[in-house]
Amino acid sequence: MDYRYLGTTGLQVSSLALGTMVLGAWGNRHEEECLRVVNEALDAGVNLVDTADMYAQGETEEIVGRALAGRRNDVVLATKFWNPMGQGINQRGASRRWVMEAVEGSLRRLGTDWIDIYQVHRPDPHVDMDDLMGTLGDLVRSGKVRYIGTSTWPAELIVEAQWAAQRNHGPRFVCEQPPYSILVRGVEQAVLPTCRRHGVGVLAWAPLNGGWLTGKYRRKTPAPPGSRGDYSAEHMAPATDLKFDAVEALTELAEEAGLPLITLALAWVREHPAITSAIIGPKTPDQLTELLAGADVRLSPEVLDRVDTIVAPGHTLVEADAGWTTWELDAHLRRLPG
Repeated sequence: MDYRYLGTTGLQVSSLALGTMVLGAWGNRHEEECLRVVNEALDAGVNLVDTADMYAQGETEEIVGRALAGRRNDVVLATKFWNPMGQGINQRGASRRWVMEAVEGSLRRLGTDWIDIYQVHRPDPHVDMDDLMGTLGDLVRSGKVRYIGTSTWPAELIVEAQWAAQRNHGPRFVCEQPPYSILVRGVEQAVLPTCRRHGVGVLAWAPLNGGWLTGKYRRKTPAPPGSRGDYSAEHMAPATDLKFDAVEALTELAEEAGLPLITLALAWVREHPAITSAIIGPKTPDQLTELLAGADVRLSPEVLDRVDTIVAPGHTLVEADAGWTTWELDAHLRRLPG
């Protein structure tokens, strides 16, 4: 396992991070297996664990908290807020009221006194950027949060937040968490260059594009039982032929390179100079072993060039995989009074 500096923080994190979305009700309901996944990842050298309050409505944070008991000081722990956490109209978003409540909930569920990286899960169009940075700055100054970050933010808002932090003489966002894989390369156009210019670390989510780059989805073959493609027609439907074509070409390339497709896909993400870590999301210890097997693999320039002929730089095959669409395109918001 290699380690990289997170932006300009001086903090070193593993180039593979453990994502936990499928630990609990959204994936593996066997807690003992979930605890094994976390602890075996740490034993293998992973030191960055990423979660969110909304995963299984808080259950995943609780599992992570129990898994880290006795190992907390060895881990860079990241979580996120913004998504709904109840029926109340103010139990979501990035208002000061909700952020202050949300962080206490995460601290309680995680069983810790501090969160290393507290991330805004998506942009909130209803919150002034200076107010948001002021609120998050108060959390940093209180010691409850060490660093702050974003997830799936566009380049223009990343820059706006940097300006707001400067105006407020407070902490700035030190990392962004975008969707990034061979099949989802849109962030190469603006987000990744912006992060490099501003010294912002990048934690790539869905580096395997929801399982598409594991090779388990085959044209005219039923999705494996229990996979996302098995229970979600939406996961398989959009522009499926485009993905099947790309996966078939990538599988051939991986075979020529003597690598499993999953290893090639993870190594490819980590080759980009803006990337700090690729977030893997194993459901079981066996999946974790498979994901970690290629942790030290590097790809040749020839292989990287071949990938570019399959999916062009800066191109996302299916726009739904981009993770966020600017709210200016939302018909409801367009019709609100100015």
